[in-house]
Amino acid sequence: MNNSFKPLYRKENKVSLSNKYNVSTGSEYRYQRRSKAFLNDDRNHKSMTSGKYGYDYTPLFKFLLSKVGNDWDKIYAEAKNRLNDPAPIFWMVALHESKRRNIVRVGDSTYYSGLFVDDNGILSIVNPNISSSELPDPYPGETLSFNGLVIDK
Repeated sequence: MNNSFKPLYRKENKVSLSNKYNVSTGSEYRYQRRSKAFLNDDRNHKSMTSGKYGYDYTPLFKFLLSKVGNDWDKIYAEAKNRLNDPAPIFWMVALHESKRRNIVRVGDSTYYSGLFVDDNGILSIVNPNISSSELPDPYPGETLSFNGLVIDK
């Protein structure tokens, strides 16, 4: 990864008590951790931090939207150097016509405009006239975002 620019992703701690991923408080574990069956089972001896991090690619998606109308090869080269894995680029950008989508869903309630590379090698929006009114209705208490902006429905 090129260190001259900020990375286009953030590391998310999926174990923190103040994080949205923590569903259980873990109190069930305290009742079984000292039992003989638990102590004799080798499957229970594992790292506390293994696989507990995820990545937030919001900076990548905003970067791609800001580069619409520019040369794809330059955009891809810069994005690839600033990422840990180039695969999330193609969650939003379609290289083939059959893969194009007007709206791309990247989280539970996060949506972005679909992008594609045209015949001239320019990054473009699949449907520039699409609006947030075409998003699904949110569940009660849910907040939707479209292209990084919170939508009130």
